[in-house]
Amino acid sequence: MIATDRFVFIHLHKSGGSFVNEFLMRCFPGAHMLGYHLPRSLIPAELSGLPVLGFVRSPWSYYVSWYAFQLQMAQPNALFQFVSDNRRLDFSGTLHTLMELGSNDRLLDRLLDVLPHEYTNRGLNLPRFAVESIRGSGLGFYSWLYGHLYSGGANPSRIGRLENLRTDLLELLAGVSHPLTAEQKQFIDTAAPRNASSHEHWRSYYDEETAALVARHDHSIIQPHGYRFDA
Repeated sequence: MIATDRFVFIHLHKSGGSFVNEFLMRCFPGAHMLGYHLPRSLIPAELSGLPVLGFVRSPWSYYVSWYAFQLQMAQPNALFQFVSDNRRLDFSGTLHTLMELGSNDRLLDRLLDVLPHEYTNRGLNLPRFAVESIRGSGLGFYSWLYGHLYSGGANPSRIGRLENLRTDLLELLAGVSHPLTAEQKQFIDTAAPRNASSHEHWRSYYDEETAALVARHDHSIIQPHGYRFDA
């Protein structure tokens, strides 16, 4: 979460936030970090009237990026270790376990036992009391995380799509009446992607059943943002 004098940017995990974070901290005088992957509910009261900006991506793409990124880490985060059974499950098995968290109370209870009690400002930065709210929701993890970060406040968050990150970022900044400097425009136009996962095309990870699983549990993101598995 980064605050400027015109808006607050919230970083949804594996959804273009590292690029935007670096852009803001390098190119916006006065921009300051409030915390890592923190939700809108934790914006300080004195900044709560500012517009909230963020990004989202196709849930199908998200799950592959998250899985591949964690799989390559020497020490994956606690969530990944739990839902992948310490890397013993493949992508399909890991995804199925992750999707059960919103409907399987016993599974969720076991996960909560391995999560931190408070925000840690690293990794996914999800304490157990926050993840508790997925219970009984039936949501896919990414849809729950999206709601956890962006919900609340007097006005809806303004969300761009990772797939159009550079053009959508320009539109988001125009929407908060921010005129771009030459340095800011150059960064958006030319800077390389940041913190990208290395993997084959995300569609290759899915069969018909797992693609439908994501469609069913993440429709709250898929429909409003216009995502399709075949697009």
